[in-house]
Amino acid sequence: MKVRIEKLDNYGRGLAHLSNKIVFVPNALPNEVVEVDIVSEKKKYIEGIVKKYYATATNRKNINCPYYNLCGGCSLEHLSFEDENTFKEEKVKAILKKYANENIENLPIKSKEMYHYRNKITFHIKDNKLGFYKDNTNSLVEIDNCLLANRKINSLIEPLKALVKINSLEEIMIRTSNDERFVLIKLTGKASRYESLIPLVDVLLINDKVITTNDKILTTISSKKYYLSAAAFFQINKDLTKDLYDVALEEVKNNSLEKALDLYCGTGTIGIYISKYLKEVIGIDKVKENISNANKNRELNNALNCKFLCAKVEDVIDNYKGIDLIIVDPPRAGLKGKVIETILKILPKELIYISCDVITLARDLKILKDSYDIKLVQPFNMFPRTYHVECACILKKKE
Repeated sequence: MKVRIEKLDNYGRGLAHLSNKIVFVPNALPNEVVEVDIVSEKKKYIEGIVKKYYATATNRKNINCPYYNLCGGCSLEHLSFEDENTFKEEKVKAILKKYANENIENLPIKSKEMYHYRNKITFHIKDNKLGFYKDNTNSLVEIDNCLLANRKINSLIEPLKALVKINSLEEIMIRTSNDERFVLIKLTGKASRYESLIPLVDVLLINDKVITTNDKILTTISSKKYYLSAAAFFQINKDLTKDLYDVALEEVKNNSLEKALDLYCGTGTIGIYISKYLKEVIGIDKVKENISNANKNRELNNALNCKFLCAKVEDVIDNYKGIDLIIVDPPRAGLKGKVIETILKILPKELIYISCDVITLARDLKILKDSYDIKLVQPFNMFPRTYHVECACILKKKE
């Protein structure tokens, strides 16, 4: 079937209409005319792939990645970086309008490097081949290089391929420090021959067993240092995380705030980063390894005014009073009902909300804005070449 693409949807897919149904087409741009093969058809929409381009957009970009449309990692490689950033700005505006009834006209996105920004990659292994799975399949695409992974990770692909051939592995996770000096690798599966890897890494795990002397690597964000273990949460963009956290830092630095609650605190990164300007920071996260890292990071940075608790946020948040700042960096699902209800009972002077999903952010802002004015929404292109966008929001309690 032939369709004309009208616009991009929130996932960066081309959107068209045919016989009162919406048609979603990856790798298609507005004003392009394409022949589409149907992948699936539902009552209200059709999902398809491009079979042939009859007319291509003038802003279509040459594709640099040989695995594009195969591995499922990138979805915007056919857009220029400028167009990608514009798409994400417009996406944030449209979602805030639709789900939070907020008109925010000026939303310039912050971005840095288009490629080689990821400090963490997980490779899958099948039939002794290393790569990524195609979208929604168990079909593996073998790769030699990933444009999103930092250069240190890419330099390890060939030695890892050799390792895969002599072991029965299922998965390999690599994470590096932001400056790429230190490397942690976790092998999942059966590995008895791994000696060649030892000189190349600082930390090696096989399943949950630590093989090396150390079980953590050291990384940095600006002047702060952080220990980082295999299962701990850490922002994956090695270049832009500082800019994201600086939004919180500048807000705290310029206001009279004393006691902060850092919810879903991960390895304590944000709380420690801003701790110099607060009397007390209390971080809460349910992941034991995150809190273990956070407590070590507290000592490492001499951030003795920080305390970290391993618990579910919704189980303990109502124990806290006298809080004048709450920071939240929740999972994609956003804030749970009880958490947002309790925040509105605590009513801190300010809220800093960091979100990796604009729709759940907008849903939560719609509830919070009865009590708070939205002072800032700042998008960040933390995941270039994908449809994902991060936002940092600052909310001030209404007078």
